[in-house]
Amino acid sequence: MWIVPEREIADLMTRDAAFDAVEKVFAAMASKDAYNFPVVREAIGHEDALYGFKGGFDQAGLTLGLKAGGYWPHNLEKRGEINHQSTVFLFDPDTGKAKAMVGGNLLTALRTAAASSVSIKHLARADAKVIGMIGAGHQATFQLRAALEQRSFEKVIGWNFHPEMLPNIEKVATEAGVPFEAVDLPRMIEANVIISITSAFAPSLLADHVSPGTHVACMGTDTIGKQEVEAALLVKADVFTDEVAQSISIGEAQHAIGQGLISEGDVAQLGAVINGTHPGRSSPEQITLFDGTGVGLQDLAVAAAVVDLAIEKGIAIEVDF
Repeated sequence: MWIVPEREIADLMTRDAAFDAVEKVFAAMASKDAYNFPVVREAIGHEDALYGFKGGFDQAGLTLGLKAGGYWPHNLEKRGEINHQSTVFLFDPDTGKAKAMVGGNLLTALRTAAASSVSIKHLARADAKVIGMIGAGHQATFQLRAALEQRSFEKVIGWNFHPEMLPNIEKVATEAGVPFEAVDLPRMIEANVIISITSAFAPSLLADHVSPGTHVACMGTDTIGKQEVEAALLVKADVFTDEVAQSISIGEAQHAIGQGLISEGDVAQLGAVINGTHPGRSSPEQITLFDGTGVGLQDLAVAAAVVDLAIEKGIAIEVDF
């Protein structure tokens, strides 16, 4: 079995590589060449932590495995560790034997950013100039870096429940040479692309905060009860997702579905747009929304790529198991 420690990931996985892996796996899911297993995600009753498993099998890439981990909200303040913690395990699909164990923290950040970035590539207007960020935590910096590579953005506007954290994303914008402005939520109406990346259980972004033609990427809702945007926004928008079953059960669409505002048939796979079997954006005035719930196949795709690179570079650790 191969082990690739967390400390090695930064030198092995780039944003471009993560983007390519996620785009391909979304396409494979839509063409039914890959599928995700049901998600297990629970509050463990200790440290206010959410813990779970996401897994799947990519028939085309012969990638089988799972990611174990979750969210420990007190890690940063108590231990100086990031709040999201995870590890990816890969198995040989021919024998079932353990194949690799890979540090999943940076990989999770990169694949989550890649997912919203893929949605921007395929759904946002080509002339998008202003990007709005809701959330300014650790993951928001990854989201913004990846998103800025997809369009010629001329301004970043940002809001966070804790405004003292906004310098996190302001720094990313400044490094990219793009002006940044802190705004109130109603001013998100100025944005052509909005990324919401919070762990909220009540909506921040309302339907009235989104102007026609905007693409919204909701990246924080991955658990029953979480909610980042008003359910009415999903009525106004054409809704796309990574995995429909997750979107309607643990993703942003769970609330609009639960209130009877939309049906499962109103949620399309982003992979179908990538494959060309769904038209995606059909007009400049159309609001599109990507419900990024985070699927196990994303983790497996980037982890498999990392293992191959680590072996090639002599970095991977081989152990008898």
